[in-house]
Amino acid sequence: MNDGNVVVALDVGGTGMKCALIRADGEVVHAERHPTEAGRGADAVIETVLAVADGLAGKARADGHTPTALGIVVPGVVDEPRGVAVWSANVGFRDVPLRELAAKRLGLPTALGHDVRAGGLAEARIGAGRDAGHVLFVAIGTGIAAAHVVAGSAVTGAHGAAGELGHILVRPDGPRCGCGRRGCLETVASASAVARRYAELGAAGTGRTTVTAAEVAARAATGEELASRVWQEAVEALADGLATGQALYDVETVVLGGGLAQAGAGLFDPLRAAMRDRLTFHREPRLVPAALGDEAGCLGAALLALDQLETR
Repeated sequence: MNDGNVVVALDVGGTGMKCALIRADGEVVHAERHPTEAGRGADAVIETVLAVADGLAGKARADGHTPTALGIVVPGVVDEPRGVAVWSANVGFRDVPLRELAAKRLGLPTALGHDVRAGGLAEARIGAGRDAGHVLFVAIGTGIAAAHVVAGSAVTGAHGAAGELGHILVRPDGPRCGCGRRGCLETVASASAVARRYAELGAAGTGRTTVTAAEVAARAATGEELASRVWQEAVEALADGLATGQALYDVETVVLGGGLAQAGAGLFDPLRAAMRDRLTFHREPRLVPAALGDEAGCLGAALLALDQLETR
């Protein structure tokens, strides 16, 4: 069996949890995935999170490792200094003192963070943004969220809600957002928005009512007129949002993650051109795909746990 210290890391999502035992150098020594089953209610999810974390700590000890800390990241609004999951629509959390509950259950120093900020932290320190001091990590999936990382530290904001790039207003007369306002960036440029827009415009002619953003991107690459139109709308809106982000943050590198970023050159080439058209005196940031994939959140949770150990 292998000796050595590890941290327990959990990335909790609405449908599943990515979990790992991770060394201080970032090596993942064990990984697991578990269903979250958020439909069971917040109390059941909390118990699942605690049970999985406890089980991972036990697994570490059984394999000859020493669990030294626990890092948990969740979606929504997170008060990191207090260790409270303030609100999350995805998992039903409301003012859950998750750090305290986990520390009591496992007896380990515990850090609680936001999933996208943790992913941004990992990309900035050990991923695609590791050579830059100022990084904006943007996750484009069902929604759009961001993390601004400066000198290896993710900005949380006064109320734990920093990084909601998806709610920048880009199209005042656009679709209504889940937040209640019309025209937020994620209503036009998220993966779900791309799929929805294509279905709305194309269903009458094709009989299809469902399509994925990846399919839209693939069809746009072949020159299909409808897909190209929808894709261009998304790229233009995303460029507007990123140009606003650059005006606010003046970063060296923008790292794009999430499903939409997997379109590769089909996204990055037109997006770079569209951003360049929008920038005047602002420096153009380097625009790159994320390097850590869906492990970024878990790695970020481990980094938060390690940071807490260093400050004790």
